[in-house]
Amino acid sequence: MAGHSKFKNIMHRKGAQDKKRAKIFAKIAREILVAAKIGPDPEMNPRLRAAIQAGKAQNMPNDNIQRAITKATGAGDDTNYEEVRYEGYGTGGIAVIVETLTDNRNRTASEVRSAFTKHGGNLGETGSVSFMFDRVGAFVLNADVGSTDEVFEAALEAGASDVESSDESHDVFCEPDDFLTVRDVLEAKFGAPESAELEWKPQNTIAVDEQQAQTLLKLIDMLEDSDDVQKVFANFEINDEIMERLSA
Repeated sequence: MAGHSKFKNIMHRKGAQDKKRAKIFAKIAREILVAAKIGPDPEMNPRLRAAIQAGKAQNMPNDNIQRAITKATGAGDDTNYEEVRYEGYGTGGIAVIVETLTDNRNRTASEVRSAFTKHGGNLGETGSVSFMFDRVGAFVLNADVGSTDEVFEAALEAGASDVESSDESHDVFCEPDDFLTVRDVLEAKFGAPESAELEWKPQNTIAVDEQQAQTLLKLIDMLEDSDDVQKVFANFEINDEIMERLSA
């Protein structure tokens, strides 16, 4: 499981360096809008609460958050977004899952397919790679909130299935059905997590060489550049030496 943590940390750092803040805010605002249509009260709507937390973790202004909620509950907004998942293979047979929120399936499918094709991959059918991942609740806590033992014990008591700690963070995982319970316990003991979401966690990761890593990162960058793409998951691992050369 360490490979997943390393990959996630790599992508987090890379995202912080490369993504434009406006693009990040737009994606979070879309998630808030969709979630708020279910119900505008975050205390009664776990999805909205998670989306707001994601916005705050990115230092998204409260005005932007409230504007998205107001837009969702106002009579003037009739945009209907639907959640569509795409699955495929990147170079080297790396499995990739792309989660989107779209109001135009044809546009989104075209953009996702183009990204795969341009970077030596292939878009597959739904279910073609997701069997290699587990659907889990995932929480990221700052490393400073407590010791490895403290977080481990609290997480397991809350019903979590796994904890991975590093110098940067504590990553806590649970079954999707236990997401709300684990989140509430962790938040009560350690404060709001840096992120709390459902994600696709690879069952195994595949080490890639420098050329493959470069192509895969370009694929992910192109996918994430689409306004419709919310999250991208993949099962590859880049060692520190290669990552340092790519970041230079």
